[in-house]
Amino acid sequence: MEIALFCGARPNFIKVAPIIRQIKFLQSQGQTVTYTLIYAGAEDDPTLENSLFADLDISRPTVFLGVTCQNLNELTGQVMAKFELYLQQHDTDAVIVVDDLASTMAAAIVTKKQGILLAHIAAGTRSFDITMPKEINRLVIDGLSDILFTAGISNNSIANREGAELSKVYRVGNILTDNLRHCHDSIEAAGGNVAKEVLEPLGLTASDGQSSPKYIVFTLNRKALLGNRDNLLAMLEGMLGACGDVPVIAPLRDSAVEVITSLGLHRGLDLHNFHLVKPLGYLDFAYLTKHALGIVTDSGNVAEEATFNQVPCITLNSYTEHIETVKQGTNILVGEDAKRLATATADMVSGKWKESSIPDRWDGRVAERIVQTISDTLERNNEVGR
Repeated sequence: MEIALFCGARPNFIKVAPIIRQIKFLQSQGQTVTYTLIYAGAEDDPTLENSLFADLDISRPTVFLGVTCQNLNELTGQVMAKFELYLQQHDTDAVIVVDDLASTMAAAIVTKKQGILLAHIAAGTRSFDITMPKEINRLVIDGLSDILFTAGISNNSIANREGAELSKVYRVGNILTDNLRHCHDSIEAAGGNVAKEVLEPLGLTASDGQSSPKYIVFTLNRKALLGNRDNLLAMLEGMLGACGDVPVIAPLRDSAVEVITSLGLHRGLDLHNFHLVKPLGYLDFAYLTKHALGIVTDSGNVAEEATFNQVPCITLNSYTEHIETVKQGTNILVGEDAKRLATATADMVSGKWKESSIPDRWDGRVAERIVQTISDTLERNNEVGR
């Protein structure tokens, strides 16, 4: 059984890493299963630092399609052409795609045109906003997929409501939990580096020498939030005012740093308790968020990991692809509302957070279910074809 794992951007590698580790485990048990890790982009992509793969305990991709254009339509066409050529030249039994990028949709289309089994991880996620390009990608990918792997019951309901056969939809859980489980010891070991490189330079040490220092982690990437500077100013003022003496650590990328720094320089935003730090590697960031008093983010992945770690989380969005993080987990949605953010932050700081639990099958064994399901499906298909 040869599985092609297709990744279109850095976050995809985090979700396929557990699949790779499971395949390697099966190989160690004498099973004849192999994989090829394929990246749509270039080999010298600066976002694919070697530490990412080392942290996840996997190797770098063996195939780079080299597509680097920014226009989504052009990107889709180039990925289709290059991935089709790859599939024509390499025997492949199944292709696994992740999430909802334009490159992911392109790979899904080509896979089905080649008559190869297509499996989609994180299926059934919807914003219900058809004006979003990613929403269109999701509809296409799910519609083409032979196997839809979902994280929760709500995702199953969406897939079934849109016409997916029950036999095609498998609720396997959230694959991000596999990494947190597998990397648990490495994440804890990263604490020393986080203390040295992040906490101590900011003067954040525990007063009693034993407990962890209290801090809130803040991340921001959404263009809609960064683009509306008046509202972002109000949101940050409300959040920082509610934080009181609890410091905010913000490992942000250049675009967000530029906007927030400008608000401080030109709009009077008080950043004395807001600490900008360079983006962190997977293990360091996982340690920082796991041991935080709380998290404020616009990232669904960060919110999902917060639920697994049972850390209070505020999401700067009006919807989530995984409603389990809200209904059962530690997450709440405040949209882009400055007052709601301030109120939620005050509750977080004071410890007045809701009771929560970990959703069913978010147990760190998702990759086992995925690989077994693909193996069983291929075996059934072969028997029918005999």
